[in-house]
Amino acid sequence: MLALRARVGVVVATLLSSLGCAPAQPSRLPKGGEVPAFNVDEGASQVAKKRAERPVSTKAASELPRKEREVTQAEVKPQEPPPPCPADMVFVDAAHCPDSRWAKVGLRCTKKERNKPNNLTICHAFKPGQRCPTKERRQRFCIDRYEYPNKKGGSPPVMVSAFDAAALCKRKGKRLCFESEWVTACEGRDKWPFPYGHRRSKAHCNIDNPWKKPSLKRVYSKNRRVQVKELRRLDQSVRSGSMATCKSSFGVFDLTGNVDEWVLTEYRRGRSKWAGLKGGAWGHVRNACRTITTSHTPDFRYYFISFRCCKNAAARPNEEQRSGLPLWTPPHFEPPAPPAGVIDEGVPLKP
Repeated sequence: MLALRARVGVVVATLLSSLGCAPAQPSRLPKGGEVPAFNVDEGASQVAKKRAERPVSTKAASELPRKEREVTQAEVKPQEPPPPCPADMVFVDAAHCPDSRWAKVGLRCTKKERNKPNNLTICHAFKPGQRCPTKERRQRFCIDRYEYPNKKGGSPPVMVSAFDAAALCKRKGKRLCFESEWVTACEGRDKWPFPYGHRRSKAHCNIDNPWKKPSLKRVYSKNRRVQVKELRRLDQSVRSGSMATCKSSFGVFDLTGNVDEWVLTEYRRGRSKWAGLKGGAWGHVRNACRTITTSHTPDFRYYFISFRCCKNAAARPNEEQRSGLPLWTPPHFEPPAPPAGVIDEGVPLKP
């Protein structure tokens, strides 16, 4: 009898299955015997919410497009400001006494020599202790480490006028140094009268070489071969940076001696008007930081005259409040272009 009932049950189940009316499968009820209600839309939103709350993996961030990754990294790590000066220049930030005369800043000469041929007085030693009779100011700028073309081992060109020097600096995206900038870089952090100390020294810089009489006809010859031959006969310069002791505490080389350097003056004086010559050359002349020659017109060229360049340092937030001194701003002065309209790049003294 039981076997018969089982057979009937199988037949009925088979018939219902073929008609698409399969009986509901029994399910296990939770405790309490009630089946919980379940809404399909609500369940889907909960799943989406959990996915959104998951932290983004490192792998997922790395798979972002490149531009999105750069934006994300910039937001996480703020960019540092660029350096104040180009790599080939020296950053100078120091106090400076604006009176250019060394006697006015308390630098008393203890050993003098009267140079009659050049009608000037050469000081061999100064008493330490610079003091400023007026209010100091803060000089903040960039200056070439070496004389133009600003390369260690290079040979600065000579026979360059102040017009040419200013134009060549402008071509490099720079400008001629102002006298006060040149002096600040030369005196260094300790405000020495020479870049290396208080006593004049031939051992430190290229100075005090014996005088050679020039042939002015050949120096100014229109024949380039004749001119170059004479200039190299007179040459007593050294290559830029070759004298390791001839540098200021800021690391600027060959400021005194080697070649004379054109600078801009902050006010007109002498025949040079807006220009002047600093540092002296390789001869026996005034090779101190504060001395300047203004007896030549800006178009003057000679066999030991060259230059170096300066540039405004990149600004920083609240820069004026970082010291108790007023921050000096270079005058807005554009030197005139060369009168002939052609820039003369001068003559390098060494091949």
